[in-house]
Amino acid sequence: MTESGARPTVDIIIPHYLQREMLERCLRSLALTDYPGMGILVIDNGGFLPGLQALVAATPGARLHRLGENRGYAGGCNEGLRHSRAEFVVFMNDDTTVKDPDWLRLLVDEALRHPGAAAFQPKLLSTKRVVGPRRMFDYAGAAGGMIDRLGYPYCLGRTITGSETDRGQYDLPRSIFWASGAAMFARREPVASVGGFDEDFFMHMEEIDLAWRLILAGWSVRSAPASEVFHEGGASLGEGSPEKIYFNHRNNMLMLLKNRSGAGLLRILPVRILLELAAVLYYLPHSPGGGRKAASVFRAMKDAVRQFPATWRKRRRVQASRRVGERTVFSGMPFFQLLRR
Repeated sequence: MTESGARPTVDIIIPHYLQREMLERCLRSLALTDYPGMGILVIDNGGFLPGLQALVAATPGARLHRLGENRGYAGGCNEGLRHSRAEFVVFMNDDTTVKDPDWLRLLVDEALRHPGAAAFQPKLLSTKRVVGPRRMFDYAGAAGGMIDRLGYPYCLGRTITGSETDRGQYDLPRSIFWASGAAMFARREPVASVGGFDEDFFMHMEEIDLAWRLILAGWSVRSAPASEVFHEGGASLGEGSPEKIYFNHRNNMLMLLKNRSGAGLLRILPVRILLELAAVLYYLPHSPGGGRKAASVFRAMKDAVRQFPATWRKRRRVQASRRVGERTVFSGMPFFQLLRR
């Protein structure tokens, strides 16, 4: 809890699985943060690496919590959420680093200016994509996440094939739809009140699902570009990996089933099924390993159907707690923006 006159407390929650060198870089950079109320919760997702306890103990304010199995990004974040009593949390990948000692203070200040916002995304920059002196946005979240009416997520500062150069074009804070799980700053209590991350997602799109539920509950999500976080990306699953394709397609369908209104689902579901089949036809001749990628889409569709009963039960809870209408959720969201960028 925040004491009178003190800065709000913040816990950095870092799910971790086997990538010790990445975690070490992340912790080393976080140690330079100039913020008095910061704690760090490292959640070991069943990796049991030797020396992990000593590594975490050497970082001021850091604590280690171990899970007996790999529960994915969603499960690791939820475990950290259960152990946190801070006013704010940052859900952070272990392949991120920070350079500005004030990065966290800038996020807190933005949150205090916008008490109706539950989650914020800093500017996400790539540690791998650099063009001369210019910095490139990171593909995982860039300058903030958006979504079109068919349920396809996209990002400000990201194109279909890559990322934009940061020229200051997204330096004004604004309302967005979702904040990337690479570095999502959030109020702890609203996140806990909507149930945290959906662990059935395991990885990929769980932060979009969480943001959608927060919006339906009456909160907003905003960008906070004054704060910068650098992300390596692709540490868990590489770009174009069949497993990544599987999680993205399956979880996107589960997210739609949970969060779209009944009328919205009736309008878009037939179109989305056709587009899933179109994705299969695209992968077959157009990419290396196309057969495995196409099979991943089929497997995603099959598992989405298999999980339908459990997803429908979740949907009933989400829709029962809805505080805003569909028009409010998608206000200003450009239809088919993903295809036009």
